[in-house]
Amino acid sequence: MPNLLARLLPRERSFFSLFTEVTANLQEGAKALSALFRDYRDVPARTQAIKALEHKGDNLTHEIIARLNKTFITPIDREDIHALTTKLDDVLDLVDAVASRLVIYGVEELRPGAAELADVLVRATAELHAAIVKLEKQDGILKHCVEIKRLENEGDTVVRAAIARLFLEEKDPVELIKWKEILEVLEIATDKCEDVANILEAVVLKSG
Repeated sequence: MPNLLARLLPRERSFFSLFTEVTANLQEGAKALSALFRDYRDVPARTQAIKALEHKGDNLTHEIIARLNKTFITPIDREDIHALTTKLDDVLDLVDAVASRLVIYGVEELRPGAAELADVLVRATAELHAAIVKLEKQDGILKHCVEIKRLENEGDTVVRAAIARLFLEEKDPVELIKWKEILEVLEIATDKCEDVANILEAVVLKSG
């Protein structure tokens, strides 16, 4: 009887379009951060623009969760929708956290590795968006997941080299502490992208 009921009742499809909005917004945030690292000026205004994207992401997250609570039959497992929502929100929160630290810490000069890590994050969020666009049909998602994991490994390599260089070259211990944290938060953001990829892989395996 439950299976018959599931076939008869319509499934809520709008989750897919909402996830697409989330990842498009996330990608815009990652691009804005990367652009800031490439051209480091007007920092307060540009970090506020990233904060606005983070607020938009929060609103989309709340909309998905509210819809999830009202939907009887979901197009993919309820727990997967919740996990995707929270993990994607985590990535944008970390993008905002990096931008905020630039202002809070009064960063005047960038350190090696930051721009490169931000570029890795841009590429990872692009892969996330490409995967989410295909979520409804679940066709071709896994190749994007593989690339996200490769990019996470690339990020690990970049952050290790950047922190090692920081300890070798940075003479100011306060700046060392600031930049070690900024670099690590950037790297954690790429880790969270891999978390999303793992959830997407699980969704595809369940439907296979």
